[in-house]
Amino acid sequence: MNTLFEIFGYLTVVLHGLDFVAQSVLIGSVAFMLFVLEPSSSEDQQSAGLGQTDCSHIVRAAAASSIVIVAAATILNATVLASSLDASWREVAGAAFVIAGAVKIAAAACIGLAVAFRPPWRASLRFALGAAATLLLAASIATSHAVARIHGATVLILATAAHALGAAVWLGGLPCFWLALRRAPDPGPAARIARRYSVLAITGVALIAVGGGLFAAIYVGSVDAVYGTGYGAMAATKAVLFGILLSLGCANFLAAHRSSVAAGATARVRRFVEVEMGIGFATLMAASSITSLPPSVDLTADRVSWTEIVTRMAPSWPRLTSPDHASLALPALQARLDAEAKAARSASRPAAFVPGSGETPPRNAYDIAWSEYNHHWAGLVVVLMGFAALARKTGRASWAKHWPLLFLLLAAFLFLRADAEVWPMGEIGFLESLKDPEVAQHRVFELLIVVFALFEWGVSTGRIASKRLARVFPLLVALGGTLLLTHSHALANVKEEQLIELTHLPIAVLGIIAGWARWLEVEAPLAEGRWAGWIWPCCFVLIGLLLLDYREA
Repeated sequence: MNTLFEIFGYLTVVLHGLDFVAQSVLIGSVAFMLFVLEPSSSEDQQSAGLGQTDCSHIVRAAAASSIVIVAAATILNATVLASSLDASWREVAGAAFVIAGAVKIAAAACIGLAVAFRPPWRASLRFALGAAATLLLAASIATSHAVARIHGATVLILATAAHALGAAVWLGGLPCFWLALRRAPDPGPAARIARRYSVLAITGVALIAVGGGLFAAIYVGSVDAVYGTGYGAMAATKAVLFGILLSLGCANFLAAHRSSVAAGATARVRRFVEVEMGIGFATLMAASSITSLPPSVDLTADRVSWTEIVTRMAPSWPRLTSPDHASLALPALQARLDAEAKAARSASRPAAFVPGSGETPPRNAYDIAWSEYNHHWAGLVVVLMGFAALARKTGRASWAKHWPLLFLLLAAFLFLRADAEVWPMGEIGFLESLKDPEVAQHRVFELLIVVFALFEWGVSTGRIASKRLARVFPLLVALGGTLLLTHSHALANVKEEQLIELTHLPIAVLGIIAGWARWLEVEAPLAEGRWAGWIWPCCFVLIGLLLLDYREA
């Protein structure tokens, strides 16, 4: 049970994010079917038929995903609540989040069953779909920050509803829009669908902006709360991603309104929609991370000041020499406990740290130096990757096609040194160490690095010619950046964790941009790829420079 408590926070963020994504796609797909594909004239019958079947498949998949994710999250929360309060399952069943979860499952099931009847143009069926989607949205709001507020709850509930509905009708409708564009036989039907969806997307953007503005005024409240608290920093990160999405949306809007006369514009819109979906996914995951943090207005004592940020992030020469492993706090403590046990002739060997116990490993100045050394050398490798990828882009350096192999060096380095207390450098076994959520996350990142290193090396050297396999690297880079948004640390020192997050968040955003820029290069090497191919290596260089300037003291 201690292990469950240890990983509970991270699993909650991830599950809530996936729930938000599934919910948004479900509601957005319903809105797309009702307002974009609904045939209102004879010429629209064809364009409605293009995406109707595909949208119904997306709705059913999103409904099934929502049911599974909500059930998993509800069971996890109920298990932790019952164990922590020593309550019976009957008592836990009356909790607000359990009731809300049951309502969401029922609403998603109703939507999934309703779209089995085709076409969904009968008034009764359209009403049922709209009512179920509204119920799903209301149930999700029932467990939000807004409902828990003592003052101003009504305004915040309306803001939360606007924010969630806007994300759903814009970002959640993108998969149906993409499929409709893909199925369109010529630019005419695609243009009509695009114009209708543009109205829906603009409505979604307006709702997001209204809700976000109210959140900024009520939950954040001041400029110093933006950089001084985790909630504010994550909200600013989400705003940056929102700005990128707006830029893509504007490009799609302009291209969509030209697609009736230019057949190539439809393919361009479809590629940009793919990127929009990916960055939208990252934005929704960032939103889930925000809900796990207390609003900035509730955190006044432990805010990071601007002076502390400037002091910590002032450029300085990287640390390229490592302290001895034996000088770290945990090995030193374990050595002292072993000596005491030997002196007392004790048969048992006390452990200095047990993963999953809920305790934070001890740290000293040497641990800080160890961590900074790791980040700085990793940054140096990432900078070399970026410059090598740029050299390959010029076409004048044949050796640079092997640049992805540097990822293997980075993965091996992180595996050895990222967690000094863990095998092979430490005494804690590999499997036992996975009980610690931070160690488990590090291992996931290391595995991702190895996988996309091998795939991208194959693509770069011509060993892999398949476009499908060429997509692995950009997808995993973007996924790594998205996971970094949900990456958690032990909250032993709120200020210290905030200073670390201020470094991690821009790295996450740059990783997301790099992944989707590379995606564009793979999908359209002679069009968008000509400029996107320069963007992602530059992102790598910037990530490396941020790591080279990483400080923990």
